[in-house]
Amino acid sequence: MTIYVGNLSYRATEEDLKVVFAEYGEVKRVVLPTDRETGRLRGFAFVDMNEDTQEDAAISELDGAEWMGRQLRVNKAKPREENNGNGNRRGSWAKKQESY
Repeated sequence: MTIYVGNLSYRATEEDLKVVFAEYGEVKRVVLPTDRETGRLRGFAFVDMNEDTQEDAAISELDGAEWMGRQLRVNKAKPREENNGNGNRRGSWAKKQESY
């Protein structure tokens, strides 16, 4: 299971998150997505821990907690949905062009 951490401060680092989540168990991985164009952090992260019980404890304790001046949103990450092209502007446009 992966934990979604939202409403992060843009100053938060991977190491900062490891320290906070280590209080609940061993952290396997932290991912801080960045904007493709600007390289800036996007204000959320994904955290993987070794055991589901550790993740559950971290979620229940940290969701709504204030950290670095922001109120965190912490919950189980939802699986990424397959993009079938319907929501993709280029994909939709290309399909329309082919039908002409």
